[in-house]
Amino acid sequence: MSNAPARNTKVMNRFDLTSRLVAKLKNEEAVVGGIGNTNFDLWAAGHRPQNFYMLGSMGLAFPIALGVALAQPNRRVFALEGDGSLLMQLGCLSTIATLKPKNLTMVVLDNGIYQITGSQPTPAAGHTDLVAIALASGLSNSSWAADEEDFERLIEQSMSAEAPTLIGVRIDDKPGTGTTRRDPVQIRERFMHGLGVRQPL
Repeated sequence: MSNAPARNTKVMNRFDLTSRLVAKLKNEEAVVGGIGNTNFDLWAAGHRPQNFYMLGSMGLAFPIALGVALAQPNRRVFALEGDGSLLMQLGCLSTIATLKPKNLTMVVLDNGIYQITGSQPTPAAGHTDLVAIALASGLSNSSWAADEEDFERLIEQSMSAEAPTLIGVRIDDKPGTGTTRRDPVQIRERFMHGLGVRQPL
């Protein structure tokens, strides 16, 4: 069965979904955005000091979010990652399933392409079901969002979940909205200040 669950879901828009997520954040939740359009849309949806914008390294949004979730177990942590980036770091799913941080919610934004490098197709475009991989890795609280309302419901459920959550969403190929300011030191310092672990410079 090649990606059948995802094909039964609505194709949504990354910026719209990111905006819906940001609108639900009321308690200084941390949000880690993967490289490229994922963090461009996070930046445009509502810049917050609790947002971390990953620059340059594919596949690290979930591992970084895992570290934040373990370091601050009383803070809800969200991670946004593209399908191509997750495919670079699939082993993190097993690690997250083993460590079981209940405060971690992962969103896989699947458009089936490596969009930022020229829209080459990813294996997720036709053969690889990322939610099925998450389930097989031990992340039992994993599912595809059927549409925008289902996505919002799954996000809300994750906020009180007793296990890590993974939500797969099919998205279109629209480019990111806006561009993240590419200053790694500033991004790191603002995020650490936003999490209360460092005073502003």
